[in-house]
Amino acid sequence: MTPDSAVTKIRAKIIGALIREARVQARKTIPECAEALGIPAQLIEQYELGEKAISLPELEALSYYLEVPLDRFWEKEAITHPADPKQRPNPASMIALRQRMVGALLKQARLESGLSQEDLAARTELPVEQLKAFELGLEQVPLPVLELLSSALNRSIREFQDQKGPVGVWNARQKAIQGFEALPMDIQTFVSKPINRPYLDLAVRLSEMSVDRLRAVAEGLLEITY
Repeated sequence: MTPDSAVTKIRAKIIGALIREARVQARKTIPECAEALGIPAQLIEQYELGEKAISLPELEALSYYLEVPLDRFWEKEAITHPADPKQRPNPASMIALRQRMVGALLKQARLESGLSQEDLAARTELPVEQLKAFELGLEQVPLPVLELLSSALNRSIREFQDQKGPVGVWNARQKAIQGFEALPMDIQTFVSKPINRPYLDLAVRLSEMSVDRLRAVAEGLLEITY
């Protein structure tokens, strides 16, 4: 499957449709999105039409700007929550850094798979020089191409997502909110009461204990009880 195959072209159109849906839902115009990301409005139009494929750093920045969880673009159903507007970095400033990080992660995944650049290029039918540019962060990796590369390396596309940066932290918060709202109402009520915070803290500490340590605690409780 090459970067110009029907599959990658269809994937670009699907992602483009999801981008447009998210933008319309957020009530943002194409020029507003383009200004936020620091790219031409024509490029946003091409992304939405599927004429060009957006890169992962650009998609991360756009999802952050539109306040839409990144999982929206992997899974059809997602819950959108407003993000904290305080001290939000400029999405455009995040793209270049993330581009280099994606390249570094791509190189690390390739090396861990025991493949040379020539091997990976042969598997994906990508030019070796282009692959080198991707790994050095000199060229944006179109998202369908990154999916192609991650598949060739037996990796999940999520491994290339921002984990600890602004988008990663924000996205994790959205998942936590979504998980909380999926809990039964009685558990939500219990968790939300400040008086129950000590029990939650205890549960966190217990979850971080090793099996041996938990066994020792249980045995100690049994001795006290009996």
